[in-house]
Amino acid sequence: MLKSYAAAVLALVVGLGSGLGSLPCAAVTAEAHTTQTASAPKVLRAFLSTGETGLDPAVASDIASLSLLENLFDPLLRYDYLARPVKLQANTLAAMPSVADDGRTYTFHLRQDVYFTDDPAFQGARRQVTAHDYVYSLKRLYDPALKSPWSFLLEGKIVGDAALKARFGYDGDIAGLQAVDKFTLRIRLNAADPNFLFYLAIPATGVVAREVVEAYGVQVGNHPVGTGPFKIGTWKRSDQISLLANRDFRPMFFQGRRLPLVDRVDIKIMEEYQSRVLGFLNGEFDFLEQLPESMKEMVLTGDAQPTLKPELARKGLVLSPFPVLQTYYMWMNMEDPLIGGYGKDKVALRRAIALSYNSAEDIAQMKKGLALRAETPLPPNVLGYDPAYRSPVGYDPALANALLDRHGYNKGPGGLRTLPDGKPLTLVMHTEPSMVGRLRDELWRKNLNAIGLRVTFKGDKKTEIIKASRLGTVMMFETNWVADFPDGDNFYQLLYGPNKAGPNYARFNLPAYNQRYEQTRTMGDSPARTRLYDEMAQIIHAYTPWVLLTHPISADVRQPWLRNYTRHPVEFTNWRYLDVDAHTRR
Repeated sequence: MLKSYAAAVLALVVGLGSGLGSLPCAAVTAEAHTTQTASAPKVLRAFLSTGETGLDPAVASDIASLSLLENLFDPLLRYDYLARPVKLQANTLAAMPSVADDGRTYTFHLRQDVYFTDDPAFQGARRQVTAHDYVYSLKRLYDPALKSPWSFLLEGKIVGDAALKARFGYDGDIAGLQAVDKFTLRIRLNAADPNFLFYLAIPATGVVAREVVEAYGVQVGNHPVGTGPFKIGTWKRSDQISLLANRDFRPMFFQGRRLPLVDRVDIKIMEEYQSRVLGFLNGEFDFLEQLPESMKEMVLTGDAQPTLKPELARKGLVLSPFPVLQTYYMWMNMEDPLIGGYGKDKVALRRAIALSYNSAEDIAQMKKGLALRAETPLPPNVLGYDPAYRSPVGYDPALANALLDRHGYNKGPGGLRTLPDGKPLTLVMHTEPSMVGRLRDELWRKNLNAIGLRVTFKGDKKTEIIKASRLGTVMMFETNWVADFPDGDNFYQLLYGPNKAGPNYARFNLPAYNQRYEQTRTMGDSPARTRLYDEMAQIIHAYTPWVLLTHPISADVRQPWLRNYTRHPVEFTNWRYLDVDAHTRR
């Protein structure tokens, strides 16, 4: 990755806010609403890179499902579409919440024009959203039957929530989670949490109706009933999905026009990279986010500062490079009998694996220059990121070999190493059965074989791998994390010991790390917190539960007929704001 392009992209994201106003609020009068013409419906055409697993806000955690949930369900807050740096704004609230008790008490006044979409569970009634619905929805994150991957957001933070842990029930009162009246919600925290409002802007905290959940039971994720700008139309699992504009959606406006701006969103699941790019170039999709690195030559030219191929530029396509709040890493199971543990021999094995990773080759050949080397878990532009920090672990196969020799991982026949007790040593890395997955397998095989480590690959769908990871049955897996909110806490919590049944797939549990993490949770963005983050990064490099890989730079391309397109750093989709010009669309 040449520095000139990286610098240009980072400057771009900082400058996005200049000249862009905030999203016009819902108070814009109905007279400003421009109605759709009676002509053919406006259809936005998009794709998702993986299949959805289910549409229950409390349960779903994959990007495809979250992208859909963002458009079907409503948390209390959302991000201003255009504001940079990112800024929260009221969503189902009449105004931003009031804060008291030194940041421990929040009072939310709900809008009174928020309704669930029609469903037989409501028995013909038009179902208004109340504060009680949000109490119920937030309690669902604690429900042991759901095993919500989002429980870590709230557990131990809300006054009295220990009762939910001891004996869960939806009907009992919790002191810190109260519907004061029909449209007033009050949340009291045990301690101030600078990121608390960010939690209330993610799909997991979207409002659901109790009668819908009880009507459909374990199948509720197959019957999404929300309050968002869209509702489910057709749904062919992990293949094609259509979202229909919810024309009962409360008055929300963008540039004087009522949201959503299109009548339908047609979504295809496109797992193969080549199919996505060819589909976009053929006009089947209105935009292409995160151009696959292996397909770069089909769309871009140049290395120092990639640009669109001249023939595509002449067609009016627009390129927007975008630094994603995302970190790629390869985690190793700290409880696995072969690779896990905190003893010197196990640390040496994992450290050698990290030293075998050639980041320069990965970025140049696999990422095609569209990435930055990851020094810490934090990507640039996340609060707490330290641009001066440099990882002490670099590509050094000679040091990796010396480390393995010193700790008894001796070479046997064929130059492959054994365990210190002489037994065979075979690493097992889970992988996704795709073209890119196979290419990455070969990169890892070459790197690991170079230091005498045998590795085999076990292919499966990512959703299945994640399920197995939460059970602790996966040894190693390369994955990535996209920011749920733009703060370092969202990344460093991935290695917090108590989260090992959730997003801490490495099952890392070290007191020195946990203590520092707990300290940072009560701190706002500050030099003192950044110093603690740097210490946590040093612990990660010392014990190596992760091999830190890259932060991608997304090459986003859009068709000339797409209007209002701006990539948001945190939210997964911008579908409600997008419009298409039917006169120029082909």
